[in-house]
Amino acid sequence: MTQWIEGQVVDKRQWTDRLYSLRIEAPVEGFEAGQFTRVALDLDGERVGRPYSLVNAPNERPLEIYFNEVPEGPLSPRLSELERGDTIWVDDTPRGFFTLSEIPDAEQLWMLSTGTALGVFLSILKTREPWKRFPRIVLVQGVREAGELTYGDRIEAIVRAHPEQFTYLPVLSREQRSGTLHGRIPARLSDGSLEEAAELRLSPEASQVMLCGNQGMITDASDHLAERGFRRNRRREPGQITTEKYW
Repeated sequence: MTQWIEGQVVDKRQWTDRLYSLRIEAPVEGFEAGQFTRVALDLDGERVGRPYSLVNAPNERPLEIYFNEVPEGPLSPRLSELERGDTIWVDDTPRGFFTLSEIPDAEQLWMLSTGTALGVFLSILKTREPWKRFPRIVLVQGVREAGELTYGDRIEAIVRAHPEQFTYLPVLSREQRSGTLHGRIPARLSDGSLEEAAELRLSPEASQVMLCGNQGMITDASDHLAERGFRRNRRREPGQITTEKYW
């Protein structure tokens, strides 16, 4: 059962006309990078809550969520209206299993995201664990247009800190831009251009793949990987594909 804690918005950033980040001060106990929390507002006499992955690392405060405003949604339009000092409710217990503790060691860790699912990978990449366990790490950020390539400063900091270990690949589905790949992530998996850009070869023997984002990307990418011998990762039967549906 959800136990709500009162929090306070301490910062808001509007990245585009529909993409926002909120930073929230709330006395939430520790969590594991990759987990999500629920945030809520009291609307028309009802507490309306939704899950959001945490962008901050476990040792960082304030909490940070990254979200897309859905005009017809019950909560996100109200979240986008919040300002510094406003009250927001936060679940006292972060949850979820999209974490590195659930993933076997490998030579390569591929992180494939669409939209605001990028946030969960930023949280993981701020911790020590991926850099100790995976000699090569590839982060793929799939968005529609270049203006949605958010958190560029944080990604650049990771590139500078781990230039030989980390590769960042932006993918634009509706725009062609120098320095990016064009199309949907599953298509770039199928034609080999993701691997070519990363200068790595995906294989069940060497790679772990984390998929987070829209269901179409997850399904299509998982199907392609399955054709190449990858299996879903389970506690009782470790594999190479770990997924999290983000919306």
